[in-house]
Amino acid sequence: MKQVQWSNWSGTVRANPRTVLHPTSTQEVVKIVQMCRQEGRRLRVVGSGHSFTPIAASEDCLVSLDGMQGLVHVDAEGLTATVWAGTKLKLLGELLFRYGLAQENLGDIDVQSIAGAISTGTHGTGRTFGNISTQVVGFTVVTGTGEVLECSRESHPDWFRALQVSLGTLGIIVQVTLRLEPSYRIEYESRRVTLNECLKQQARLAEENRHFEFYWFPYAEPCQIKLMNKTHQEAKEHRIKDYFNEVLVENTLFGLISELCRKLPKASPYVSRFSASQVPLGRKVNHSHRLFATQRLVRFNEMEYNLPVEALNAVIEDMREELSRSKFHVHFPVECRYAKGDDIWLSPAYGRDSAYIAVHMYKGMPYEDYFQAMERIFLRYGGRPHWGKMHSLEAAQLKELYPMWDAFLAVREELDPDGILGSDYTGRLFDSSGAVFNNLLFL
Repeated sequence: MKQVQWSNWSGTVRANPRTVLHPTSTQEVVKIVQMCRQEGRRLRVVGSGHSFTPIAASEDCLVSLDGMQGLVHVDAEGLTATVWAGTKLKLLGELLFRYGLAQENLGDIDVQSIAGAISTGTHGTGRTFGNISTQVVGFTVVTGTGEVLECSRESHPDWFRALQVSLGTLGIIVQVTLRLEPSYRIEYESRRVTLNECLKQQARLAEENRHFEFYWFPYAEPCQIKLMNKTHQEAKEHRIKDYFNEVLVENTLFGLISELCRKLPKASPYVSRFSASQVPLGRKVNHSHRLFATQRLVRFNEMEYNLPVEALNAVIEDMREELSRSKFHVHFPVECRYAKGDDIWLSPAYGRDSAYIAVHMYKGMPYEDYFQAMERIFLRYGGRPHWGKMHSLEAAQLKELYPMWDAFLAVREELDPDGILGSDYTGRLFDSSGAVFNNLLFL
């Protein structure tokens, strides 16, 4: 095939895969794996390219599962559904809704494939909810040997916990069975308070609300609180109001002032304070899958770390001090969310109830110094990076953060003994005896 250039969503990762393949069945995936084994090639699987790291990039064989979308089987009474791994979250929400079903929680972006979201530990917010991987009850996966494996917690407990967050290094997930619940409506509320007041209330708000998150703007006093709770109220569409808030204000206007910051970086603190003052306030009610996600038309780069939930306030105070001292040119808000601890071996929330803190920088603006400074703070408090977001850690450092690291590597050796499901980047993450790389994975 003619060589093509591939790029991730933010445009910071580019690759020139030798081959790009679009299988439409499990057997086609098996043939691809067998071909790579026979020819001594390596492959990576790409979902929507929404990771900010080179996790999906390949200079050899790139496999897209866009041709494997939709529902395979729905058990409405048992509240489960088996879906093709390439199914985008937005489509999945609508398909499940037709059967009166819904996922218990989602993140704030729904363009990812279900397999991509699972493999990178994508999460929403809520103290009683784990990341999306915790909703999985079964996998169908083509291993690195070309074997089709049906895997659940009951049939293969160790392999299952490794596959729940695997970075695509154990096999190609082709189908996923999800635990669901009856479809439901949620009431969304946006408030504006000072950051100091938010930090005083955050533990209580996280405890009292099904979903709670907040955004604070560097160099600004106000922050935005978002609350979501189940409701029996009827869903109401406010097309004109939502278009104004979500497209014109949160995207078009924010995109214009972001361009201003790119051209005049010293304007960033003023823009940040202006943005904080314009946070949309109010309430709305809709079906869950239509409210969890928001449109993201303004492109950016992102780093996100998982932290022990009890460290949240201290970390934010340290971040405020660093921002005051270093005067970084940043106007994007800092996003703070919550997740329940789990037992998934490479989940950033492994073994602890967690807070997630994400920092962003507008595409085209320098982010390295800002991200590195924030990362040093996160690491002081035992932070673990989100696998799909920028960070600078390599195998030796990551091993110290994950108690089941060696167990995961043992499963990797079992399911992909020839190492065909890897790349130079995954080598940096897992091979502590490999070549010496640039200290930064921010590139």
